[in-house]
Amino acid sequence: MNNKTEIKKTSFFRGLTGQILIAMFLGATLGIILHNTISHEAAVEFSDKIKMLATIFIRLVQMIISPLVFTTLVVGIAKLGDIKTVGRIGGKALAWFFTASFVSLLIGLFYINILQPGVGLKLDHVDMAAASEVTAKTQTLSFDNFITHIVPKSIFEAMATNEILQIVVFSIFFGLAAASLGSTVKPVINALDKMSHIVLKMVNYVMNFAPIGVFGAIAGVFAVRDAEELLITYFKFFGSFLIGIGTLWAVLILVGYIFLKGRMTELLRRITGPVAIAFGTTSSEAVFPKLTEELEEFGVKDKIVSFMLPLGYSFNLDGSMMYMTFASIFIAQFYGVHLDIGTQMVMLLVLMLTSKGIAGVPRASLVVVAATCGMFDIPIEGIAIILPIDHFCDMFRSATNVLGNALATSVVGKWEGDNEINFDVPSDTNS
Repeated sequence: MNNKTEIKKTSFFRGLTGQILIAMFLGATLGIILHNTISHEAAVEFSDKIKMLATIFIRLVQMIISPLVFTTLVVGIAKLGDIKTVGRIGGKALAWFFTASFVSLLIGLFYINILQPGVGLKLDHVDMAAASEVTAKTQTLSFDNFITHIVPKSIFEAMATNEILQIVVFSIFFGLAAASLGSTVKPVINALDKMSHIVLKMVNYVMNFAPIGVFGAIAGVFAVRDAEELLITYFKFFGSFLIGIGTLWAVLILVGYIFLKGRMTELLRRITGPVAIAFGTTSSEAVFPKLTEELEEFGVKDKIVSFMLPLGYSFNLDGSMMYMTFASIFIAQFYGVHLDIGTQMVMLLVLMLTSKGIAGVPRASLVVVAATCGMFDIPIEGIAIILPIDHFCDMFRSATNVLGNALATSVVGKWEGDNEINFDVPSDTNS
């Protein structure tokens, strides 16, 4: 018994998840030591240099996202066979996404009104200039821009900029056209299928750099920020946010057990690594290829995974949604702007729409929050109030987004019938 336990412990720490957790601990330790022993200027210089490790890792992942989305989605749609099937799965996907988004927004709305972390809060030395980068992007955020932005001007431009939603639109048309031509295009589909397997093999190589990237990201943040002082200053805000995000996790996991039964435990085990990477790098995009691989190994058919995940990354950001209502009303509370429940519900519906076009935008959640504040006469510069703590909130938002998309993909796979996901035969836990 002891030998088995020892083997499990050893394999855990040799595995990707264990390495990432160790990298997070070492990065935080190094960052805290340097923050307390060197000058602020030296710490900033160190942070800029060490963060390059995270930047390189994320760029390596971004390098393979476009070909992965295109090849797997085209092959998946060609296997689905017709526009009726694509429409059916797409309808189920959007129904799930909008329901999950609405519940996430409601959770944020509930806790910000019950706990009221912004009421009576006094903050000194708020850097208003730091918000200019975010507020400058709000002018391009509108429903009209989102609608026109969906359709790519060029697939090559969309791939070059990793515009996932635009790649999805092109791939759907390409896949449906290929499916309509029947056996004559089989060589093309087979070639794309083989290419997708090559890209997934590249994922394994790239993921070896994940602990290094997480180490750089964490060390860089802790070197320049006094986490203890920040968390004390923002104790009520951050604590309230964690209660909200914890509730969202509980709801998602409960729903997962309702639909997936005992297989939910295995799903959670499989996505531990991707969740840890998203948490450490504050980028759910960084785990897209790895999450694709894990869900296929979990038992969801590749045609479902390749269709659902790209859509989910554009429409199903549960953690970000919860944060948007929370942060918007927090800023209103800080400035003493009263919003009745009716106005807050209108804000919620606005966020439901405007947030759907933000995938791939740096500080995307903050851009939407700033735009929403402007619509409801809340001082837009209030975004500077939450900027200092936003990185730590983003860690939890990104991890939650990964959980939400993994769950959505698995459940829609279940809805499509047991032939789409094997719920009766447990998969090899060593794979």
